[in-house]
Amino acid sequence: MFLFLVVALAVVVAAVTLAVVGGGEGDGPLPEAAPERLHDPLPLDRPVNRADVDSLRFPLAARGYRMADVDDALTRLAAELAERDARISELESALAGAQATAHVSMEKPAQEEQQ
Repeated sequence: MFLFLVVALAVVVAAVTLAVVGGGEGDGPLPEAAPERLHDPLPLDRPVNRADVDSLRFPLAARGYRMADVDDALTRLAAELAERDARISELESALAGAQATAHVSMEKPAQEEQQ
């Protein structure tokens, strides 16, 4: 009886092993799956807005997130922020110049009225 149980156990272990590893047909037990990619990347045809960043979800990988997807998104956001900072600086300097011109032109009529 004991010998029968040992043989039955060996047959079950062999059957499970063949089912998991594959019986030798094909390339392996499971088909190769393509790595999960970012479903909705940041738009390339327009600037990124807050809704784009809020809806950005990275696919999970073995150790967290796919570094390439995160690096691409961060690079794109850094470029957009640098462009916006440059534009803000340009507009602020233009505003300061316009305010200085307006201030000087308002002082001239006041000086002419005093004379």
